[in-house]
Amino acid sequence: MRVKLLPPARNPPNLSLRGMVEGGRERRESGRAIVQLPIEYERLNALLSDYTHNISRGGTFIRTDRPLGAGTVLSFTIRAPQLGDPIVLRGEVRWVVEPAQARADRPAGMGIEFQFDSPEHRAAVEGRLDRLMVDSLGPAAFEKLMGKPAPKGSEAP
Repeated sequence: MRVKLLPPARNPPNLSLRGMVEGGRERRESGRAIVQLPIEYERLNALLSDYTHNISRGGTFIRTDRPLGAGTVLSFTIRAPQLGDPIVLRGEVRWVVEPAQARADRPAGMGIEFQFDSPEHRAAVEGRLDRLMVDSLGPAAFEKLMGKPAPKGSEAP
């Protein structure tokens, strides 16, 4: 996955998840899978490499000891052998775990909410992410996590 900083979008449509929790309640609209994908992104003209900690249809958590600030808008390119062509996305840092706040069950990093250009773009990306999760988890675990049938054409690892 490659992440690049971009200026904020003008009036971006609100087509994705809103925060991680509100009042202690989970606010994610879809399940997430522990998938570690290598990522690269620019920060202060330096190219950094980190890994995702988990991914869902609405966002990802990037493990890093150098998280960007909440509200930062990013451009992502997700690359994985099972994807074929990379997925190009835009996202916003919604929450941060600073290294001083990190624990074994809560690593340092940043939660990214995906932003989509249109409902069609969202559907296309979600379909590819669903296939990535099936490939990583297997159809049975995907169906239990997502509460829906695994997409056709996906193979278990």
